[in-house]
Amino acid sequence: MTATQFDFAPLLPAGLPAPAAKWTGLAKYSFVGGNNDPDQVPVEGLIGAVNAVLRREGQTLATYGLASGPQGYRPLREFLTKKLKRDAGIDCTADDILIVSGSLQALDLVNATLLSRGDTVIIEQDTYQGAINRLTRLGVNIVGIPLDDQGMRMDALEKALAGLKGKGITPKYIYTIPTVQNPTATIMPESRRTELLKLSQQYGVPIFEDDCYADLVWDGKRPPALYAMSKAGGVIHIGSFSKSIAPALRVGFIVAPWAILSRMLALKTDAGSGALEQMVLAEYCTPHFAEHVPKLTRGLRAKLDTLMEALNEQFGTSAEFEDPKGGIFLWVKLPDHVDTLKLYQAALAAGVAINPGPEWSTDKAYAGSRLRLCFASPSHEQIREGVALLAEVCRREFGVPARIANVEKQVRA
Repeated sequence: MTATQFDFAPLLPAGLPAPAAKWTGLAKYSFVGGNNDPDQVPVEGLIGAVNAVLRREGQTLATYGLASGPQGYRPLREFLTKKLKRDAGIDCTADDILIVSGSLQALDLVNATLLSRGDTVIIEQDTYQGAINRLTRLGVNIVGIPLDDQGMRMDALEKALAGLKGKGITPKYIYTIPTVQNPTATIMPESRRTELLKLSQQYGVPIFEDDCYADLVWDGKRPPALYAMSKAGGVIHIGSFSKSIAPALRVGFIVAPWAILSRMLALKTDAGSGALEQMVLAEYCTPHFAEHVPKLTRGLRAKLDTLMEALNEQFGTSAEFEDPKGGIFLWVKLPDHVDTLKLYQAALAAGVAINPGPEWSTDKAYAGSRLRLCFASPSHEQIREGVALLAEVCRREFGVPARIANVEKQVRA
């Protein structure tokens, strides 16, 4: 006799996301997610940091917050004040920083603090899928602003703000990834940042600045953060160690004026983010971060070169893209008739995982033939083999790339 399984379905509230699929492992050739280069994780340095900090302060694990309080391990926040000043021009104290469980928790805390169903927010037309999904689930009205090679277009933003004001709508925030934008990898220049801040102040709309890719600029030079440039304090800044050290550590941070940071802290009811991770990061990063990042970016730049070479070889002129100035993603445009949502399914069945463009855009039609490729995690060999297999699948499904185009390209070369 088989026991009847309890049926939870009638108990589930409306509005839940679809059930998660069971984990079946990464594809053989995985170009998805924000995974980083396994060879660039500073394993030996982290081992040394673990041993040193546990021997010195391990007993503080007996206390929630390591006796540093609910905002996170104080030595890590103190490291961040120096790093943010040096790299982003942000002048803040440790008390202006809240350590969170990755930038995803930062997104959730900002949204929980500011948003209600029916509110309006402004975001970049092509942006982080996690941000889009969260806003959609919250029942928030999303206004997408087109980008160019310098990030969010200010003419389009001003038009959108004026149009909303005419309807009596004040957006809750303007969400932007100004430094190594995801997925386009653009970097907003300082002059445009000044324009953005002026529009923010003019229309009374704060800026939500996501800077979690900002360490990965090839030449190490980036414009100052919007938070640093703001005179009115209307910017919430978030960042992460996921791209600079390792994503599985799940450590991010929020920098904001205390008036709003204190409200987010009240909503962070998880008794604190992982303590050991914070201790190890503070111990490792204080002496080593500045020398680690250039080595990491050199390795990532080499993988990007391999990816672009493979795309040129396998797709010819059928794949269009700009050479990014940093990051771990390449935003690729295929011919208009290629549906990357369908390509995603066919490629996955063949062992190649890609991110279809529509999942990363507020304009599904515009992004229908685009895809995002993460080049950080696969090896150089996997990049070459994976792109070749992707081209085979794309040719079979959509007739792209045409073989003759590749032959002509090789002849011209």
